[in-house]
Amino acid sequence: MSDRPDTDADADAERWLDLDVKLAYQERLIHELDTLIREFAARLDKAERELAALKQAMPAPLPLGAINEPPPHY
Repeated sequence: MSDRPDTDADADAERWLDLDVKLAYQERLIHELDTLIREFAARLDKAERELAALKQAMPAPLPLGAINEPPPHY
């Protein structure tokens, strides 16, 4: 029974070490995900600006009427 306190202390130390390792991995993952989200946000902003520029560069649609009607034999 004299070994019991040392065994509990060793087990507690091992649990703390496991928690420290898990925390380190989680912190790294959070940092990587934050970086990825920021990159995607920048890409989305760029795509939205390009889409707006393309919409402005497109010619106005032709009015409906005789030009757009199919020939009578259709």
